[in-house]
Amino acid sequence: MARMDPADIQQAFLDAGALLTGHFALSSGLHSDRYLEKFRLIERPAALEPMCADIADRFADSGVEYVLGPTTAGIILAYNVARYLGVVARFAEPAANGRTLRRGQTMPAGARVLIVDDILTTGLSVRECMDIVARGGGDLVGVAILGDRSGGKALPGVRLESLLTVEFATYAPEACPLCIAGVPLTKPGTRSAS
Repeated sequence: MARMDPADIQQAFLDAGALLTGHFALSSGLHSDRYLEKFRLIERPAALEPMCADIADRFADSGVEYVLGPTTAGIILAYNVARYLGVVARFAEPAANGRTLRRGQTMPAGARVLIVDDILTTGLSVRECMDIVARGGGDLVGVAILGDRSGGKALPGVRLESLLTVEFATYAPEACPLCIAGVPLTKPGTRSAS
């Protein structure tokens, strides 16, 4: 396991076409002129594998027993990071009030859990995973993200390791300069924008 150079991480995002410009409706409901498209990385194992190894390296001495990721891309990340750490992966699926473990998955009380996710904007999916850990009496070791577009602000008080940290301007739809200028809106992502 080895850490990647930050310049190499940014280049991997660029090479994969994962850093987009335009006019985007984010899953948070906000608008932005830039977007990190995780699936351009997820579909490229040669780009993603070193990133998963890097995340595992950052938490190698933390006593992680479980790696938890939210559906959809978080499943792939959790599996691969758990593989590098030699531990068990768990997958958080949408439920009526947040996320839950399904399909017979469990984590014992006291389990040391690392949460992994793809792109962090508001932190909603990660907080839903944190709720699973807390409800089960687990011990949150930290959170690892491929790309943090909050500039490190979305999860204060939590150990957060992000491979790429950027801060993109976001706008409420009613104050969005791109909307005002008539730039066509794209709605990427997997969670419905509010």
